[in-house]
Amino acid sequence: MSDIVRAALVQTTWTGDKESMIKAHEDYARDAAAQGAKVICFQELFYGPYFCQVQEAEYYEYAESIPGPTTERFQALAAELGLVMVLPMYEKEQEGVLYNTAAVVDADGSYLGKYRKHHIPQVKGFWEKFYFRPGNLGYPVFDTAVGKVGVYICYDRHFPEGWRELGLGGAQIVFNPSATSRGLSSYLWQLEQPASAVANEYYVGAINRVGTEPLGDNDFYGQSYFVDPEGKFVGAVGDTHQPELIVRDLDLGLIKTVRERWQFYRDRRPESYTRTVEL
Repeated sequence: MSDIVRAALVQTTWTGDKESMIKAHEDYARDAAAQGAKVICFQELFYGPYFCQVQEAEYYEYAESIPGPTTERFQALAAELGLVMVLPMYEKEQEGVLYNTAAVVDADGSYLGKYRKHHIPQVKGFWEKFYFRPGNLGYPVFDTAVGKVGVYICYDRHFPEGWRELGLGGAQIVFNPSATSRGLSSYLWQLEQPASAVANEYYVGAINRVGTEPLGDNDFYGQSYFVDPEGKFVGAVGDTHQPELIVRDLDLGLIKTVRERWQFYRDRRPESYTRTVEL
């Protein structure tokens, strides 16, 4: 089996309603599959606006069960296309219990599970505690048709603990779907995720929205990218203003090369080598 995995990211703008956003992402998935992609990740809260720019209870209506109608719709599409899919959505576990979540669907359409965002900001333009509880499912790594996949979501990326947990869990590709706007974040965007890829020796797929949405003045700057375990961008970084489907070939064989190169990988993971203890 080849070590090369063709992977895709979607950065796009808000279309104005949930159904047109879902249809647009179905089209992106079909386009990615036509280009040979075997795994794809959408942006944070992909079928809605980034409503956290305001604090309004009406946006609770975007939440749905996971698995649920949107998950099932993309399960059917994943099976049709043979495409592993990471679907960042607004989850309603029960009335009043809401999470910022990503569902993971395998290439045969089976639902593998979900990750719930742990770190929830509450600052101007990012009033997320109004909408989400902190995640409570740990840092799962999903065994998919393309390898071991992990998910971290947006604000999580500022905290190294989860990146490391995913590495310890064996992740080969970690997707970080986001909604992040210009300012200090622009500098950190091309620093933190490559650093995490190097520190944990896996690929990272970083996804960001583009454009200014009607709910606020946050200017989402795109620049989605893949970065390899040596901290190098895989191909060009996405556009700063335009929607874009980014498709790149990831050589998973590089992960083994990097992990064998660095002693600290073995030092962090005692099960990967034998230690003799004198009693």
